[in-house]
Parts: sequence; C-alpha cells; structure tokens
Amino acid sequence: MASMPPCLMLFRAIIFSALFLFQLNSACTQETAASRSPIDELHRRFDAELIAHGVVGGGFTLVRQGKPAEAFFAGEANRETHERVDAATTYNWASITKTMTAIAILQLRDRGKLSLDDPAVKYVPELRQVHDGFGSIDAVTIRELLTHSAGFRNPTWPWDCDDAKDCDWQPFEPTKWAQVAAMLPYTHISFKPGSKWSYSNLGYVFLGQVIERISGDDFEVYVDENILKPLGMTESYFDRAPYFLESHVAASYLRAGDKLTPQPVNFDTGITTSNSGLKAPITDMEKYARFLIGAPGNERYEEVLKGSSLEEAWTGVLPAKQEGQPATPYTSGSHGSPPQMGLGFFVLNVDGHRYVYHDGDQGGFSAELIVDTGGKCAAMLVVNTTDTGAQAATEATHAVSNTEPDPRSDLRLAIRATLIDSFFAAYAGGK
Repeated sequence: MASMPPCLMLFRAIIFSALFLFQLNSACTQETAASRSPIDELHRRFDAELIAHGVVGGGFTLVRQGKPAEAFFAGEANRETHERVDAATTYNWASITKTMTAIAILQLRDRGKLSLDDPAVKYVPELRQVHDGFGSIDAVTIRELLTHSAGFRNPTWPWDCDDAKDCDWQPFEPTKWAQVAAMLPYTHISFKPGSKWSYSNLGYVFLGQVIERISGDDFEVYVDENILKPLGMTESYFDRAPYFLESHVAASYLRAGDKLTPQPVNFDTGITTSNSGLKAPITDMEKYARFLIGAPGNERYEEVLKGSSLEEAWTGVLPAKQEGQPATPYTSGSHGSPPQMGLGFFVLNVDGHRYVYHDGDQGGFSAELIVDTGGKCAAMLVVNTTDTGAQAATEATHAVSNTEPDPRSDLRLAIRATLIDSFFAAYAGGK
C-alpha cells in the first residue's frame, strides 16, 4: 500500500473526527432500544483509529468509581506469531512511569524525608559538576525537577549511532548511574530554573536517584513495595519480564508509511527506569487508575498517597509549552485550552472541568493515561505501533528511545478529544 501524503492524512483525520462526533451526538440523543451506548461508539472509534493508523495491536479501558472497568482490545500482540492482544498482554508504559516517580517523591515528602524545595544537589551531589550560567546549582530544586522547569535537556543519552543498523553494541539507555554521572561535566542548565517549562527525561533520572538515596532501595524495589504491591498490581514490573510473564510481553513496531520495523522485545531501560521503565497489562493499570480517581473510605489508597497530596500534584504551576516548537501529544490542549504542568502530571482545564494526563512513547509503544478528576473517571490507551513520520531502519538491532509519533497521525489526540467532548460527560460520577 502506497504512503499517504501528510496533508491528506490530516484532512482525512479531520473529516473522520467530524463525522464521528456527528454520529455520536445523534446516537446519544436517540431513545430507541437500537441506539448504541457511548462506550459502544468509543469501541467503534478505537477500532477505526487503529486501522487508520496502521497499528498492529492495542487496548483501551474506561474506569469509573464503583463500577466495573470497560475494556476492549484489537489486533495482534505480535505480528510475527499472530498472537492476539488480550487482557494479559503486557506493554511498556514509557513516560507514564514518571507519574509513579512523582508519587514516590510525594510519599517521601509526606513522611518527612525531604522537602520539595530542597536543592536536588543535597541528595545527588554529583550535580555540582553541571554548568549553571544562571547562578548556583543549589537553586535547582526537587519541585523544579518534578515540573520539568529545572533547565535540563530532554534526552538522557545525548549521542546516537551514525547508522541504526550497526548499533547493537550501544545500550538502549545508560545502564549505570556512572555513565550519566560521567556526562554531568558536559551538561548545562539551559534557562533560569523555575522560569519556564522544558520536558526533561534526565530530570526524572535525577529524581530516581533521590528516591534511591533516601530510601536505601533500588528505584524498582521502592516503587514495587510502596505503590505496586499496595495497589495489587501483581503483574507489573520494570524492564525485562520475569520468566513466568515473558509469554505476555507485546512486541512493538515503528511505522514509516507502509514500512513496519520491529523493535527488540523485552528491552532494558537501564538507569532511566524512573523515567520510563514500567511494564504492565491493562488489568493492572486499571488498579492504578482506581487509586487515582479514589474511593470513599479506602484507607489503602490514603496509605499510598494522601488525597491532598494528589490534589497538590494535580495543580498546574506553569504552562507546558515551548515557544517556537510545534505542539506534541504532551502539550496539546483541547478547544484552545493549553495544558499546565503539575507535579508529574499534565493538567488541562476545559470549560471549567479539570483533566490530568500523561503520555508515554518508547521503543514503538505509545500510551496515554487521562483522568477526569471531577467525574471520577479515567481512561487508558496503549498501542504497540508508533508512526514517527520518519524513515525507519532497515533492520532493528537496537531499540529506539523517544519514538514520539508524528502529531499529524497520533491517534491519542483524536481519542483524547472524543473522551473530553463526549464520554467523560456521559460517564461522570459513575452514572
């Protein structure tokens, strides 16, 4: 099948969205027995979007307070073996991991182990090697790392291979802290800390080090003991799968036009686990979503993190945008409402309603978590195929980090708009 020009893809997406919303509004206003429910219409939309974007496989779930989750799946977990996606399929949730890193930091704050306004260098003294042309490195706080306003670069690993076909000798991400520390003398602060927003994976690697050095546990162990296990997320883990879950790991792919390039399966995110290492099936992520939307009288949720601390995380503190840069799924609002950055969560206010979300992109996986905080609903979307809009390697010997989809062909934006415009309103408050 020939590649479709980007302008034609965008036009088709706009027409499809308009037709869908017209059909949805018609369906929701009919009182006949034959009319479809909003979730049925969303299921149809999900299937159509996966086909339109050439996605190999993926899943979606809608979680409401006090109600069973409503999930559906489509396509293949592995194109080569034709294994179908199901509820047990495990995906890399990539940067959605950052929301758990933020929760871990807030846990430590609530237990009196740190202050969000502490200098990051207090816990990670190696940061004193960083060049800060705006003043003392002591001005960089834990809060600024959480809000991506500390001035650090985005990539953890600032170099790449000349030829991706000959890259198997290079790690996917730095495997040891010593490798990141060795780059700190060549790292600089790019703007006055706290003055603006600029997404930084590296900043969340530093937060992972703060968690490890205060708790005495590896990041993975701390999160497993303090978030995953208390929430009953027994099939979630970091990086490579335990042997008894290996058969559930989804393969992943990069798409460029009609070319599909497999990515290495079961890869290790190394020292950057606190940035993007979470692996989980949708059934476990439903448990995480239930914690985020809360449940009256659930003491375990309060033990994981107080509701007031979640509210603090969901308070926007600065605009999540970069001047002169095109919007991405992370920075795209709805109806002209630009998102703000909270503590590890993006915050979007639309017509008086607040939504918090985070996206994830890595190694061919694309995911989104979005919460309607007032309506006590949450939705999660994850797929194992990323259309980057760029030419893919002819062979995959090395997983590609930061594989952001081309914004013109990102199905998450279409699904997010539909959720905000139609579904959250229909399902608010568990109705």
